[in-house]
Amino acid sequence: MKLLKKSIAIVAFMIIFFMFFYSPSPAYQSPSPKPPDKPQGDVSIVIYALERKLVVMADGKPFKTFPVAVGTFDTPTPIGLFRITEKSKWGEGFGTRWMRLSVPWGIYGIHGTNKPYSIGSFASHGCIRMHNRHVEQLYDWVKVGTKVYIVGGVDGPFTFGFRTLVQGSRGSDVMEVQKRLANHGFYNGNFDGIYGAGTREAVKAFQKASGLKATGIVDEATYRALGIYRFE
Repeated sequence: MKLLKKSIAIVAFMIIFFMFFYSPSPAYQSPSPKPPDKPQGDVSIVIYALERKLVVMADGKPFKTFPVAVGTFDTPTPIGLFRITEKSKWGEGFGTRWMRLSVPWGIYGIHGTNKPYSIGSFASHGCIRMHNRHVEQLYDWVKVGTKVYIVGGVDGPFTFGFRTLVQGSRGSDVMEVQKRLANHGFYNGNFDGIYGAGTREAVKAFQKASGLKATGIVDEATYRALGIYRFE
């Protein structure tokens, strides 16, 4: 009888032990799928000029970020929405790859560099520089027509300061002035960022109508009259 009670006690102990301390091995699970090695779906690029970084987007979501160098404050990188219009395998100072952007007032692009130490700084004449190994990756991921959004600070096209604009000036700031003149009914030309004779005449007409001296030069007073102020 004692032996039977002892056997029952041992069995009960074993049942309790296994219930509380033994957990069966989980069912086999297949490994998580490997992340894609290149962006899928609709690919676009966002470049944050002040942060000096380029983000590859896939269907509107960040896929990969690269450090870049951008233009100096005297030769700024264009701000706005552009597209890749050309892909080439250049060399020398442009590194191993070149992707031209649809900037209407000059030749700008994303390219490699033979000055890797400049990446992460304000160093170029307006182009976007990348490490050669990075630009080679990007080159394979994009196509002619890919959208490139270049973002400045809160001042948008005036991120790099307010220049005095004269005939011959070019840039994002000129394009914004053209748009403002058009909104006021003084300009009906192309928004090409080129301060030509047509833009100059439109500025003079606007200045005269605004009670300013009609110089054809966009100065601080003209900026204010156009409603363009630096964010403080």
